[in-house]
Amino acid sequence: MRFMMLMIPGGYASAAPDAMPSPEAIEAMMKYNEELKKAGVLLALEGLHPPASGARVSFKGGKPAVVDGPFAEVKEVLGGYWILDVRSRDEAIEWARRCPASEDDIIEVRRIHEMSEFPEDVQKAAEGFSELKG
Repeated sequence: MRFMMLMIPGGYASAAPDAMPSPEAIEAMMKYNEELKKAGVLLALEGLHPPASGARVSFKGGKPAVVDGPFAEVKEVLGGYWILDVRSRDEAIEWARRCPASEDDIIEVRRIHEMSEFPEDVQKAAEGFSELKG
């Protein structure tokens, strides 16, 4: 089963566009990432720049509208993610519990849809799109 762990760092919504984590924080996170890798459960991971350097596209009334960051009404934002291949939701949660996150951080654990879970007509509609897994 594949799971995505979403890092929601406290205070990141208001971070400057060029904000960077400390070398100590990176070192601790790389040690954790190495544990995931050695256990053979890590499929992918990435960190994200703060929302101040991003944009949001909304579709009210069917028309795309772009708002540049930072986003005034946002309380929680993504700071990065991991994709794990584990045996169960409990195992994914256990990996999240081991993360060297700060006390204001949250990690959301979400299962990734496998194509095999969808009805046959949905699978057929997505046929040929090799990036969709399982």
